[in-house]
Amino acid sequence: MKIHHVACLEDNYSYLIVDESTKEAAVVDPVEPEKVLKAAQEHGVDVKLVLTTHHHWDHSGGNEKIKQLVPGIKVYGGSIDNVKGCTDKVENGDKISLGADVHILCLHTPCHTKGHISYYVTSKEGEDPAVFTGDTLFIAGCGKFFEGTAEQMHQSLCVTLASLPKPTQVYCGHEYTVKNLQFAQTVEPDNAKIKQKLSWAQQQREAGLPTVPSTIEEEMETNPFIRADLPELQERVGCKTAVEALREIRQRKDNWRG
Repeated sequence: MKIHHVACLEDNYSYLIVDESTKEAAVVDPVEPEKVLKAAQEHGVDVKLVLTTHHHWDHSGGNEKIKQLVPGIKVYGGSIDNVKGCTDKVENGDKISLGADVHILCLHTPCHTKGHISYYVTSKEGEDPAVFTGDTLFIAGCGKFFEGTAEQMHQSLCVTLASLPKPTQVYCGHEYTVKNLQFAQTVEPDNAKIKQKLSWAQQQREAGLPTVPSTIEEEMETNPFIRADLPELQERVGCKTAVEALREIRQRKDNWRG
């Protein structure tokens, strides 16, 4: 399995997931279809399906166009998310195959939108799995609670995604990492891992390189939202439970002007 970034709009990422033995590809959130198909051509792969994380325009807005450009392409999206151009609605636990070796598991990760889906992708033994988290889990952050509650985000982040294998590569929908880590420092000023990762992320961006992917393990060390389960973090933000802490940290982030 190979994964290629396609930078779109101002700070979005689409991704090509390639099954190397058949050269068949899935594309995640192809908001700029022409750009994504050009990248597919450059890599010599054949785009067979679209994985849409959620219905917001900057993720699903290219679906209708890609259907015109690639007749017969399948477009997957959450069953309750009302995704533009969707041909195949998916639920939590649904499985999709790509080529000979790539397997995709749909995970319902609601809160940012009601029907948000993250896609957990595995391939041959010995290869690290990957998860495409759209706007639920960002590197060192999480999406705004537009359509859901802190309880849902806790389930999505701290239960569903946190239970994936630690080496799982995390590919999110936006390049927000530097700002997220700067905010994370305000929550945990003594966290050395946050400081190190911020310095690395700033160097990446100065060099014009992405900060994605991260790993589930790195998120557990540096992301205040997924760390809301830790009693020491709850205490630091003056809360008694993980859900309260998550709500409090999100409110602080919403009001933070960094």
